[in-house]
Amino acid sequence: MRLKPILIASALVAAAFAVTFAGFLWLAPQSGSTPPPALAAVPPLPAPQSVSSIVAPVTVAIEAIRDLAERAAPRVVNGRADNPAPQLIQNADIAWTVTRGPIAASGAQDALSLTTPLNGTINASGQISSDVQGAIGNALGGLLGGNVAKQIGSINIKKMNATAEIKGTVAIAARPQLLANWRLDPNLTAQVNLSDSNIAVAGARLNVPAQVKPVIDRNVAEQIGAVQQRIRSDPALENNARLQWAKLCRSIPLQGAAANLKGAPPLPDLWLELKPVRAVAAQPRIDATAMTLMLGLEAETRVTSAQTKPECPFPAALTIVPPGPGRLNVGVPIDLPFTELDRIVSSQLVGKTFPEDGSGAIAVTVKRATVVPSGDRLLISLLLNGQGKQGWFGGFGGDATVHIWGKPSLDRVQQVLRLTDISLAVESEGAFGLLGTASRTAMPYLQRALAERAVIDLKPFANNAKQRIAAAIAELQKNDTGIRITADVTAVRLGAIAFDANIVRVTAEAEGAVSAAVTAIRLP
Repeated sequence: MRLKPILIASALVAAAFAVTFAGFLWLAPQSGSTPPPALAAVPPLPAPQSVSSIVAPVTVAIEAIRDLAERAAPRVVNGRADNPAPQLIQNADIAWTVTRGPIAASGAQDALSLTTPLNGTINASGQISSDVQGAIGNALGGLLGGNVAKQIGSINIKKMNATAEIKGTVAIAARPQLLANWRLDPNLTAQVNLSDSNIAVAGARLNVPAQVKPVIDRNVAEQIGAVQQRIRSDPALENNARLQWAKLCRSIPLQGAAANLKGAPPLPDLWLELKPVRAVAAQPRIDATAMTLMLGLEAETRVTSAQTKPECPFPAALTIVPPGPGRLNVGVPIDLPFTELDRIVSSQLVGKTFPEDGSGAIAVTVKRATVVPSGDRLLISLLLNGQGKQGWFGGFGGDATVHIWGKPSLDRVQQVLRLTDISLAVESEGAFGLLGTASRTAMPYLQRALAERAVIDLKPFANNAKQRIAAAIAELQKNDTGIRITADVTAVRLGAIAFDANIVRVTAEAEGAVSAAVTAIRLP
């Protein structure tokens, strides 16, 4: 009999609790907010600028150097030698003609060698001097008698001619060096070697190398000096560098770079500004097949929202650096405004209800999302609506703002920008009183959704930048006859991330290779 009063009392207590709780919910505000956390200062980012480098090995084929020498070197050289024995020979005329053969070129140990065979003739004519004739007559008179001597004395020994071959080689060595004034010093040396031979003129024996070599040496030295001075003063290297410098000083369009961002329309048109600032080169290396020059430049690069016209003064001096591999590294700073982050976060969260499987007693729906920077973190503020679904909470609910911390982080493998270190701000504890304590169960789902969905896919931008940079570099491949330039952008690698009060900046780097091959050299 006592059980019934106990049950009645319990029912009355429960009813009173329910009425009290319902009255509290009815009287309590149905919406509200909690004060946001204090924001830490964020220093402004420096101007969006990165240092890029393009260093290309320029190979000049040994065959091209040989062909140039073949066209430039005279094929026939001639001259006259002085009378080596004026006391014996009168009216001497020593003329020679030399024809060179094909030029052979070879390279080794950073030295270039050019050799060519020499073939020619030397023709000498003259007569014995009167003094010699008189001496010969006196000697014969003493032996044969005076009458005979008179007869011999009246005889004029006629002019005599003789011809001999000239054979030998000319070897030229070059150890070229780049100069800071954009010129090339070939450092040429030459050596003439002639086979030993003799020629007899009017009874006198003349050594051919002794007569011809000094004249040929002098002639070759004059030719080498002229060629060396011509190469030293040739502005071809500087002129070509100025041409490529002007081509690279420009803005490259990056339109449509963000066309495929998840759930987002394209970003405004962007431009990659290239501004060359320094020219570098390494000293030539020579092997059996080619002479290789390392030429390159360093440039400041940045992404801008409008096309620019950078000023790129050509450097007066070429910076000589140690040799190294060719490389292509173009830095690409990518600036994303925080309004874009708001849009991405909103597109992924606004209108979504958590838990998404409907398993909770309270359903929490995101009505608005904003992102603001604070120190090295981002504060994501979410306006939530909580609605009771079952039990005591059915039909009850309200709005409140919850604040969540997160850090922007680069996933370099997946090439995305995502939020990490997500945690609920302590200032948001009061929001659960407005939404109902049961709404706390939805927060792990909401935080996981932020980590998974608040993601900016940078692959479309990186791929677009890769294609645009490759297209710009490809313009350098519009080659003249005899010059072939190849360039390839192999990858775009994400580097660092930084942000200030207005933008998030991701630095990417386009990597690849560039090279040039010279197969024919044109004379200026």
